[in-house]
Amino acid sequence: MHFQIGSRGSYVATTRTSAGEPLERIERLASENAVVIFSVSSCCMCHAIKRLLCGMGVNPTVYELDEDPRGKDMEKALMRLLGTSPAVPVVFIGGKLVGAMDRVMASHINGTLVPLLKQAGALWL
Repeated sequence: MHFQIGSRGSYVATTRTSAGEPLERIERLASENAVVIFSVSSCCMCHAIKRLLCGMGVNPTVYELDEDPRGKDMEKALMRLLGTSPAVPVVFIGGKLVGAMDRVMASHINGTLVPLLKQAGALWL
């Protein structure tokens, strides 16, 4: 059994997947909680997304890829999924990909972020 750093720095047990399955691991982790952020601990944009969501009263589960032995493979899979570089931050709400910083901020500005969070059960306003 492996351990993954989850929300608030706690360790969450994860099952082992083969090295060739980083996308399946991402999908599984993203579906386990209402809001999931794939992040790198030194990334300022990742920090901004975490602050935005926490400031709204959301308690996201954060996976710091630089602290995961398979994080580089997951980061590459996220880059392929998004078609962009850098690969982080990436936000999933209700198990569905919202996107990187630009998509999350656009959703916040145009008013669609709060309904997504409510629908996923991450926000009670």
